[in-house]
Amino acid sequence: MRLGLLSTARINELLVAGARQVPGVEVVAIGSRELTRAQEQAQALGIPRAHGSYEQLLADPDVEAVYIALPNSQHVAWSLRALQAGRHVLCEKPLTRRPHELEPVLDAAEQAGLVFVEAFMWRHHPQAQRLLELLTEIGELRLIRASFSFRLQRAGDIRLQAALDGGALMDVGCYCVSATRLLAGEPLTVSAQQVRGAGGVDVRLTGLLRFPGEVLASIDCGLDLAARDELEITGTHGVLWLDDPWHSRQAAIELRRADGSLQMVDVEQRDPYACELEDFAAAVAGERPPRYGREDALAQARVIAALYASAEDNEPKEVQR
Repeated sequence: MRLGLLSTARINELLVAGARQVPGVEVVAIGSRELTRAQEQAQALGIPRAHGSYEQLLADPDVEAVYIALPNSQHVAWSLRALQAGRHVLCEKPLTRRPHELEPVLDAAEQAGLVFVEAFMWRHHPQAQRLLELLTEIGELRLIRASFSFRLQRAGDIRLQAALDGGALMDVGCYCVSATRLLAGEPLTVSAQQVRGAGGVDVRLTGLLRFPGEVLASIDCGLDLAARDELEITGTHGVLWLDDPWHSRQAAIELRRADGSLQMVDVEQRDPYACELEDFAAAVAGERPPRYGREDALAQARVIAALYASAEDNEPKEVQR
């Protein structure tokens, strides 16, 4: 798979490092609105070609698929343009907080026979897959608690700008939403509270989600808090706890049984971006559908939209179907 990078976001460094670990995946070009920026990152990351516009990148005949890591507000528009140019798309999370904007993009991908995937790399890591296998060890699922926060101190950061769809939920809380949905399915109702910062975006948000089967989940996220990243799953006979669920740098799962015993479950140590690219490349090659496709992307956007609606109206909301 010949991959082009649409933007010079810093996350490209992690994506390229992952690509180097996947046979058959080659990053061949990068595009930026400024040629010098594209050239600088191309040189730093060992990418053969640099383009001075996103349009030039999409017109490059050697680019088979693109990775989009633009600000959140530009995900939908440039994903659609890439698909219209005949390129498969791996777009950074979250795709959008407006589900109605996403459906035309998904339709365009289906009609063109192209792969379009939301880039939640943590779900592809062996740690997430092992977590799903261990659910039977804790009895009936009852409660999920997911947290992700850090302190963002860089003035003018795009994640603090309302016009670019910044905010804690969009940046880190979406991981928490993704985890609750992976484990419990799709929520029926949500409630949320937020604290807005000077830029008009949520710098802290907490949410409660109710799932079928009387499963409850709590999420919390922040851009003005100490660094935290935890996932806890409680059942009738035990608890599963992950200290590093999202980055998967030190993958391990703690299994606490009702009898008081504690088991540390070993997990294969892998690069989550490499795992994500393996799945994407296999889908592009036509070997199998992507692990998470259309319905998952739509459902994620619908939950985010419901959480924001609840926080803004200060009342519970049903999740759109």
